Amino acid sequence: MTRVLVLNGPNLGRLGLREPEVYGSQTLADLAEMCRETGRGLGLSVDVRQTDDESEMVRWIHEAIDGKTPVVLNPAAFTHYSYALRDAIAQRTAPLIEVHISNPHAREEFRHTSVVAAVSTGTIAGFGLMSYRLALHAIAELTTAAS
Repeated sequence: MTRVLVLNGPNLGRLGLREPEVYGSQTLADLAEMCRETGRGLGLSVDVRQTDDESEMVRWIHEAIDGKTPVVLNPAAFTHYSYALRDAIAQRTAPLIEVHISNPHAREEFRHTSVVAAVSTGTIAGFGLMSYRLALHAIAELTTAAS
C-alpha cells in the first residue's frame, strides 16, 4: 500500500470556523477522515497533518523526500511567500500535488501568486474539499504509472 502525506498549512486547523463562506463548514477532522477513506478506496495509506509552523512543514517535506513519499499539500498562506518551502519541494522524489480549497485566482490579488506551483507536479484548486479527493486520485494514477 502506497503511503501518502496530506499536509496542511496555517489556519487550516480552523476549518469549520474560519470563513465558512470561503472554506465551508467541514472541520479538519472531517477532511482527515475523507482523505483516509478516499485513500483506502485507492489503495493508499493516508497520513493527514496540519501545522501553523513553517519549519515543521519543511521538515515534513524533507521526511517525504527521504522516504520517496507522495504528498498532497495545501500550503495555505505559505503558498504566496515561503521560499523555504519552495526550495524543499524542489528536491521532491515523488509526486507532490498542490491543493487549495478555494480558487486563489478568484480572490485577493496577493493570493494569485504561488511560489510552490512551479516545483509541484500539479495544482488543483477551487473545488472545496473535493480538491483533496482529486489530488489523491492523481497520486494513485501517478504512482501506479510509475510502478
